[in-house]
Amino acid sequence: MIGHGPGTTAPTARMAGRALATRVLVPTAALWVAVVGAGFLVVDVLALDERAINAAFEDARTPALNDVSAVVSRLGDTEVLIATCLLVAAFIWWQSRQWWFAMVPVLALGLQALVFITSSIVVGRSRPEVEPLSHAPPTSSFPSGHTGATAAAYLAFALCATRIRHTGLRITIQVLCVVMPIAMAVSRIYRGMHHPTDVIMGLIVGATCALIAWNWLPTRDAAERVIEATAADDSARASARMPSERDGTTTG
Repeated sequence: MIGHGPGTTAPTARMAGRALATRVLVPTAALWVAVVGAGFLVVDVLALDERAINAAFEDARTPALNDVSAVVSRLGDTEVLIATCLLVAAFIWWQSRQWWFAMVPVLALGLQALVFITSSIVVGRSRPEVEPLSHAPPTSSFPSGHTGATAAAYLAFALCATRIRHTGLRITIQVLCVVMPIAMAVSRIYRGMHHPTDVIMGLIVGATCALIAWNWLPTRDAAERVIEATAADDSARASARMPSERDGTTTG
């Protein structure tokens, strides 16, 4: 279930703290356990041999595709994604005046980084045995950090875009935001930086972090509905009493 995202009323400091603890940290910890478990299953238990797929991507290389994949891969670099995420968050804050809504993409990217860095250290998978087209970062291959970070940020953008009223603009942005992580996943395999299962897990991690961030304050909407329903009931009871008060009648 995707959920409705943060509500329109600012949370109190206590509500925000409770939400971060129960609706962010707890599911993120569960995600970390799942990623590490999957990593050990793929690397140590099943010992998946993905060399044929990596070799096929290496054989398909052309100068044009090398250039395209380099541009796509660059968009997933840490500094580029952080800058993009902060700019989008600032724009959302400016448009909505809701900091708790604007922090969704920032929270998604931060959670992904936390899961990726710590889980990759524990799993410690080696890079594919093909000629790399990019400089390999010091982290291990599983899960793919570029793919996960791109999925977390751009899928969070897509979720935030659900509140754009213009249908054409909303759909265009969402399609681009969904395509970007897939393009990143293919690019990282093509450039010899990851095994297929690395980018698959990266997509799962990124998508999960985006959903966690999107739903970090879902209870606020329920509280707002209770308040609105109570106010409506009070208004209805007040309206029902008005005719008898005007007539000067009483009961009892």
